[in-house]
Amino acid sequence: MAKRDYYEVLGVAKTATEAEIKKAFRQLARKYHPDMNPDNKEAAAEKFKEAAEAYEVLSDAEKRGRYDQFGHAGFSNGDFSGFGGGTGADFGFGGFGDLFDVFFNGFGGLGQQQQQRRGPQRGADIQMELDLSFEEAAFGVEKEVRINRWEDCGDCDGSGAAPGTKPVICSRCKGTGQVRITQSIAFGRFETVQTCDQCRGEGRTIEKPCPACQGRGRAKRSRKVKLTVPAGVDNGSTLRLSRDGELGTRGGPAGDLYVGLRVKPHKLFQRQGNDVICEIPISFVQAALGDEIEIPTLDGKTSLKIPEATQPGAVFHLRGKGISHLQGYGRGDQVIRINVMIPSRLTEKQKELLQQFEKLERDDQYHSRGKGFFEKMKDAFIG
Repeated sequence: MAKRDYYEVLGVAKTATEAEIKKAFRQLARKYHPDMNPDNKEAAAEKFKEAAEAYEVLSDAEKRGRYDQFGHAGFSNGDFSGFGGGTGADFGFGGFGDLFDVFFNGFGGLGQQQQQRRGPQRGADIQMELDLSFEEAAFGVEKEVRINRWEDCGDCDGSGAAPGTKPVICSRCKGTGQVRITQSIAFGRFETVQTCDQCRGEGRTIEKPCPACQGRGRAKRSRKVKLTVPAGVDNGSTLRLSRDGELGTRGGPAGDLYVGLRVKPHKLFQRQGNDVICEIPISFVQAALGDEIEIPTLDGKTSLKIPEATQPGAVFHLRGKGISHLQGYGRGDQVIRINVMIPSRLTEKQKELLQQFEKLERDDQYHSRGKGFFEKMKDAFIG
């Protein structure tokens, strides 16, 4: 039976790069690996062998050049690493190590991952939320929060073994946490590294588990953590406390504690950046004649002078009475917005006095300005 074109076997163009050839072979190797085709192992093995032979040629610059020039005629069975004629050579060794590197992403890849898993591991992060008052967010505060995390069992000191006993080396993997499995397939054999099923990769077994932690070596503990909330934080800010998360394993560092901040709304103040907005009601008499009033601030009460003829919606700034700048020095302002209150009910005497006031003001400058306004309206709509 004539051999198929190697580029066709891998499904790549003749201009394919080395990375594209490697990627194509990896996909085919996984697809046709005999273990992935238990119902048709022999046919899958033939496909696997065909793809491997094509990859061996096209991944080598010298062999690829020879193939591009002479095709299959440029090669004999002896040019391939154990695939010619189904010799049953040990697959994955000798000249075919690069093939295994492609298929298994490194022959020792699983073992390396296992060793990393059994080495020091960083603890997980913990997330929680903390409520703050408006003033606490503005000025900063010291807080104490309670967290629940896994810590070494006090009864067994984290070993998982009952007091007076110790874990023992796993008899199956001899403490390595992994075992090598040799498998034979149609055209050879290869070894894989797997997690030890007896100790689950730990390299040791516990014959008598600790009653307090059921052999886990850890137990949930509640503990208090002190944190400093800096002045100027806002709703939605997050504080990170390094190494206050879950404890690491096998000597690894602890994770971090992330505290999300929720700032409660204030009855009088609203925040706008680093400024504090406050609306102050005054009477129309105070607005007309002026006054000195007492107003609230984050620092306590203070006085504010209202000049005469203050208009509704007037704005006053109290410098440095706002919220501290989180990443700098100083504070924002307190912004006072004036709301002139119009009485909803008037006594007869009040109405009489206002009518007298209106008569006195009929010909003054204010009334003249008002008259001019209405005249402009008339011109705009009537022409």
